[in-house]
Amino acid sequence: MQKSERLVLRLAIFSRFLLISLIITWRFLYPPYDSSAQLNPSCLSSSSTAGDLSHLKEADRVLWPRAGAAIEGSVVWDSVYFVRIAECGYEYEQTYAFLPLLPLSISLLSRSVFAPLIPLIGYRAVLALSGYALNNIAFVLAAIYFYKLSFLILKDSAASLQASVLFCFNPASIFYSSIYSESLYALFSLSGLFYLFSGSNYVAILLLGVCGTARSNGAIHAGYFCFKALLQAYDAITNKNSISFALQAIVGGAAYSICLFVPFAAFQVYGYYNICVCASDGLRPWCNSRVPNLYGYLQSHYWGVGFLRYFEVKQLPNFLLASPILTIAIASVIYYASLLKQTLQSFRMTSDSMTDPQGKDHYQEIIYSDNSSASAEFKGNHILQRRKSAYKANASEKFHYAKLEMDSFIKFKQGYCSVLVFPFILHLGFMIFMAFFVMHVQVATRFLSASPPIYWFASYVMLSPGTTSRRVGYVIWSDSIAYILLGSLLFSNFYPFT
Repeated sequence: MQKSERLVLRLAIFSRFLLISLIITWRFLYPPYDSSAQLNPSCLSSSSTAGDLSHLKEADRVLWPRAGAAIEGSVVWDSVYFVRIAECGYEYEQTYAFLPLLPLSISLLSRSVFAPLIPLIGYRAVLALSGYALNNIAFVLAAIYFYKLSFLILKDSAASLQASVLFCFNPASIFYSSIYSESLYALFSLSGLFYLFSGSNYVAILLLGVCGTARSNGAIHAGYFCFKALLQAYDAITNKNSISFALQAIVGGAAYSICLFVPFAAFQVYGYYNICVCASDGLRPWCNSRVPNLYGYLQSHYWGVGFLRYFEVKQLPNFLLASPILTIAIASVIYYASLLKQTLQSFRMTSDSMTDPQGKDHYQEIIYSDNSSASAEFKGNHILQRRKSAYKANASEKFHYAKLEMDSFIKFKQGYCSVLVFPFILHLGFMIFMAFFVMHVQVATRFLSASPPIYWFASYVMLSPGTTSRRVGYVIWSDSIAYILLGSLLFSNFYPFT
C-alpha cells in the first residue's frame, strides 16, 4: 500500500471513530425526539430468522439488557426498516423499497460473526451492531477505493489525496456510520468503477451488479460501460478502420449494461411474486399494470416521490438544507464544461495558426477569382464546378478538424478536464436533476455524497493558488464540519435531518 493510501486509510478510520463518538455523546446528552423505534413487535411469519432465534430474545436470557437497549435505541429512521427486514424478512409492501443487500448482509453477520453476542445483548441489538460494524468497515474500504479511482482517472496524486480527505469527512458522514445503504453502495460503486477503468470488465460487472442490490440508482452505472464501448468503437473506426471491431465493442457494451439491470429487475420480480401472485387479500393496484412497477409505485404512494411534487412553499427549508451540496455539484459540472470549452478553443486556435497564419479565406478566393477569356457559358459552368469543389474541400477540412478535436479530447486523460471524467459528469448531472426535481430534495446530501466529481472539483479549487481558493476551501470545510455536527446530533436523536 502506497504512502497516500495508508494516509487515506488512517483518516477514514479516524473519521468513523469520530462519528461514532459524536453519536454516543449526543445520545448521552440529549433524549431522543421519538423513542418509538425501540418498539419491536413479533415477526408476522414464524418461519423467519427471528422465529428460529426467538428463544434467545427473552429478557431473562440477556445478560446485559441495558447495553442491548442502548444499541436498539440507536436504530432510527430508515435503519428501523433495514433491521426489521434483516430480522423478519419483507413483511409489508412498503419494505420492498429497501433493497436486500444491506439487510441480507446484516442477517448473515448476526448469525455468524456476532452470533456469540446474542445471549449477552439480545438478537435485535446484535442485528444493529452487525449493521454498524458492516457499514463502518465498508466505508473505510470505500475511501481506499475512492483514492485509487481518483488517481487512476486524474493522474494527480495531490488532487486525489485532497479529494479523498474531503470524502472521509463529507457532509453525509452520519449515514456512512449508521445502518443505511450508503456505505455498501459507495464501496461497490467505487471499486467497480476502479476495476472497469483498469480494464477488468468481469470484476467490474460483478461489483457494479452487487451495487445495484444496495440502491436502485446502482443500475445507472450501465452508462459507464456504454461510454467505454463508444470510445472503443471510435478507436476501431478511426484508427483501425474496422467496422466489425466497432460493432463488437458496441454489442459488448450493451450486453454489460443490460447485466447491471438484472439484479434490480430480479428483486422487482421477487416482490411481484410475493405481493401479487401469492397474495391472499386481493391484488394491489400496481399488480394489474401492463408493466408492473413495484419500486416506482412504492416511492410515489408511500413517500410522495414524483416530478415537481416536492415543489411546495412548506418544503423551502428542505431546499435550503440541500442547497450546499447542490451548489457544489452544479459548480463541478459547470467547471468541467468551462475547462473542456477552453481546451477545445485552444486546440482550434493552434490548428488555425498552423494551417493559415494570415487568416485568409482561400475558399472565397477560389470561388470569385476567374480571369478566363472563355465564353460566358463555359465560364459559368467552370465557376460552378470550382465552387462545388471548394465546398467539398471545405466540408472535408471541417470534418478533418472535427476529427482532430475529437482525437485531442479523447487522448486528454489527465486532470479534471480528462475525457475519463466525462461519464462521471453525465452521471452526476442526471443525479442532480433527479434530486432536485423528483426526489425529496433534502436527500440530495447523501444521494450525491458518493459522486467523485464533487470532491475532484473541490480539491482542484482548494489546491489552486490565490485568496479566492482559500476562501472556497474554508466554505467547503465549514459546510462539512457543520453537517457532521448537526447530522450526528439531529439524526441520532430521531430529529429530521436529510
